[in-house]
Amino acid sequence: MERNSFESPLSSRYASKEMLYLFSPDMKFTTWRRLWVALAESEKELGLDITQEQIDELKAHIEDINYEVAEQREKLVRHDVMSHVYAYGQQCPNAAGIIHLGATSCYVGDNTDLIIMYKAMEIIRNKVANVISVLADFAEKYKNQPTLAFTHFQPAQPTTVGKRATLWINEFLLDLEDIEYRLSRRRLLGCKGTTGTQASFLELFDGDHEKCRLLDKKIAEKMGFDECFAVSGQTYSRKVDFQMLTILSGIAQSAHKFSNDVRLLAHLKEVEEPFEKNQIGSSAMAYKRNPMRSERIASLSRYIITDTLNAAITTATQWFERTLDDSANKRISVAEGFLACDAVLTLCINVANGLVVYPKVIEQRLMGELPFMATENIMMDAVKRGGNRQELHERIRVHSMEAGKQVKLEGKPNDLLERIAADPAFGVTLEELNSILEPSLYVGRAPRQTEDFLAEQVAPVLKKYESVLGIKAEVNV
Repeated sequence: MERNSFESPLSSRYASKEMLYLFSPDMKFTTWRRLWVALAESEKELGLDITQEQIDELKAHIEDINYEVAEQREKLVRHDVMSHVYAYGQQCPNAAGIIHLGATSCYVGDNTDLIIMYKAMEIIRNKVANVISVLADFAEKYKNQPTLAFTHFQPAQPTTVGKRATLWINEFLLDLEDIEYRLSRRRLLGCKGTTGTQASFLELFDGDHEKCRLLDKKIAEKMGFDECFAVSGQTYSRKVDFQMLTILSGIAQSAHKFSNDVRLLAHLKEVEEPFEKNQIGSSAMAYKRNPMRSERIASLSRYIITDTLNAAITTATQWFERTLDDSANKRISVAEGFLACDAVLTLCINVANGLVVYPKVIEQRLMGELPFMATENIMMDAVKRGGNRQELHERIRVHSMEAGKQVKLEGKPNDLLERIAADPAFGVTLEELNSILEPSLYVGRAPRQTEDFLAEQVAPVLKKYESVLGIKAEVNV
């Protein structure tokens, strides 16, 4: 570990080894070489003078990249692709003359970027499925646990702990739909030449347009793709980067909302994220259990959401068939977007898998507010017994204001029911009033909604991804 230079915390603290590898030099440059092999094979199959011996030589040196040679060459020629063409040629002297034949730098650079993004999105997809799975277990477990719901973070009609979790799940399901659509549309750039016209290949194939079309098709198939983009300039449209980062932004929005709710619930002491035996919550206040993991989710998610703007500006400012003001930006913004999203999802799985629920605290808060919410039922029952709806409404309003003052100004228990029982206009005893304060009577269809949602919306998705479920999500630091 270097102690005297900057190191990205995405590498040292947050992202998984799996995701880090995808954006590593080894992944990048071995993919370049696989693309050069695919190009040579395709050109040979289409009639160019390339031998199987040359191709076999290229294949033999895909993995053992001579980085030192490429680095020294780049210092001289100031061109990364041509430096690696040279280095590859040093290892493959018989094939040196046909490496990169007819291609431009974007053949290896852009196709590799697309391949890496699609592979990275598959990792993201699998982790989103795992978040959904863990939250689904939580929702099932607590589907019947009444809890105070909030609108504007003010007490509102009760829901259940499990039903609230379905709201988190639904956000991630929407993200998964976006991921699946984007992966279903995966395409390579192919081999389009310097301005996207395939002029160099039309020359190589003696004016045969069909062979130029087949070249793209063959390269795509050899690299595991069904098709290439039909048209392009020198590069694939940078809108693809924006589309990918937009999906990551959507995931970050879902994760941020989840983490915010957990942090608010931790403040209420109703639900807490996992807290390890020897974990320190505060350097000054030893008793504290700060929601560090949820805060990290929010922090990294905020970065991902703003990172999307890089790709938006980049695609908007591309000139004609190609400019190079995209390169330095996308090397950072795309890689860091995926690395950060990977870290966020790992944290989400970890937090969701260890959520601690405190039913007694939940019940205490709910019962403190439930008398106010029961007043509609109390009023309707009194009307059935002959009371005047408008007069009863006014009496409840006055009693509620007085009970609220007692709670807020004097810190005393809510005595609304006692006030109503003492009012002859309602004709009801305190025992009768207490009998209607069963929390499960006020949660509506929340338990059933949770069951239906998990069975109809979530279960089919989890069935589809059952082979990738069960990811162990460890928090590094």
